[in-house]
Amino acid sequence: MFVSIVIPLLNENESLIELHSGIKNAMVTNNYAYEVIFIDDGSRDGSWDTINRIKQEDKNVKGIRFTRNYGKSQALHAGFKLAEGEIVITMDADLQDNPDEIPEMIRILMEKNLDILSGWKKKRYDSVLFKNIPSKIFNLVARKTSGIHLHDFNCGLKAYRKAVIKHINVKGEMHRYIPVLAKNEGFDKIEEKEVIHQARKYGKTKFGAERFINGFLDLISLWFFSKFGKRPMHFFGAWGVLMFVIGFLSAAFIGALKLYKLYNDLPTILVVDNPFFYIALASMVIGVQLFVAGFLGELIINNQPTENRYKISEII
Repeated sequence: MFVSIVIPLLNENESLIELHSGIKNAMVTNNYAYEVIFIDDGSRDGSWDTINRIKQEDKNVKGIRFTRNYGKSQALHAGFKLAEGEIVITMDADLQDNPDEIPEMIRILMEKNLDILSGWKKKRYDSVLFKNIPSKIFNLVARKTSGIHLHDFNCGLKAYRKAVIKHINVKGEMHRYIPVLAKNEGFDKIEEKEVIHQARKYGKTKFGAERFINGFLDLISLWFFSKFGKRPMHFFGAWGVLMFVIGFLSAAFIGALKLYKLYNDLPTILVVDNPFFYIALASMVIGVQLFVAGFLGELIINNQPTENRYKISEII
């Protein structure tokens, strides 16, 4: 069996040699043919030089270097594109993921015929207030929204079948929701395995508290795109028609009431002096705008240009 191990990294120079050694030992011990793909996401600490030294010692190592920092999602996208293994493993480069977990994850993935096996860092060595509690809330919302019963969506240690990573499109900051992206593409055999969370040995985390805010916003976006991404008119058009009809009927009622009072010589006011007339008018305008937004969305979807989300300076 051929296994690809995809590792995005940013300024993790101190941990790379130790990480590679652990991966190599796990692969050789279990007789796996393998490749390790390091994606240097714009490091400035000499990480790329270290990757080149590792490459000279191990022909199974590949490297991708971005011209600048584009983010973890773009790094995973590039790594998935290059990966050739039947099974693809992703893990972080900070030594918080243990390479010794890989063989067991491969075994479970194959025996249960899963599409994705996600790691679950049940016991964490992070700050309780700033990471653990927000992470639990974030994962709870993600479970309820996506219908995927994972305790740790953002765990970097995951095992995939090759077909999964070749069919999903990881962009923006959607690396947190790869299981959701996979489910939307029909790969719904997803389970999790409890894994060891090791304390960071070198450097500091690249993610702050803002990642949870961004994560919730991305989750809303993903929910919307999964339901209406390919048919925006169904969302914007429906709300647009509803708003226009409400505004039109309200304006018609105001006009009819004005005529009724004139016909029966009852006291009345100018239509333009009635505040409800402007509410009805605004409702019709908003309805038209929503409908046009849906129409434009359909045009964009059917005329999408080729994306160019990142630039690679070297591949070894």
